[in-house]
Amino acid sequence: MKVILLKNVKSLGKKGDVVNTSDGYARNYLFPRKLAEQATDTNVHVLNNKKEAERRQKLAEMEAAQKLAASLKGKEINLQVKTGDNGKLFGSITNKDIADQIEKSFNIKVDKKKLDVGTAIKQVGIYDVELKLYSEVSTKIKVVISGK
Repeated sequence: MKVILLKNVKSLGKKGDVVNTSDGYARNYLFPRKLAEQATDTNVHVLNNKKEAERRQKLAEMEAAQKLAASLKGKEINLQVKTGDNGKLFGSITNKDIADQIEKSFNIKVDKKKLDVGTAIKQVGIYDVELKLYSEVSTKIKVVISGK
């Protein structure tokens, strides 16, 4: 019997897959637990429509991320912080500080988890920070740290 999986089933496949199973396994295990539904023509058509909608949504998200990356490419943000002797900071600059400054400077909301600072910023200077906007879309911005 052909079935469409509604959830991931460990030994069978992933959500959305159309797989062949024995009739008893499908009727006695998969259907009662709402893990699968029978692969009728209408159900397969609905599944194909859902997959197409997901593909279009991912494409739109990727295009939006590319536009955002293009607008942020080569930009520079300045942070003024208290410093001690020899340009050493009191504490360090975090991803949240940089994300807040990007929002303040460019009016673009950026998730702090998408910033890759590398090592902690504890000195006055100029740093390149990578901003990962989507799985394959990233850009670099300059962060200038100056003391008060």
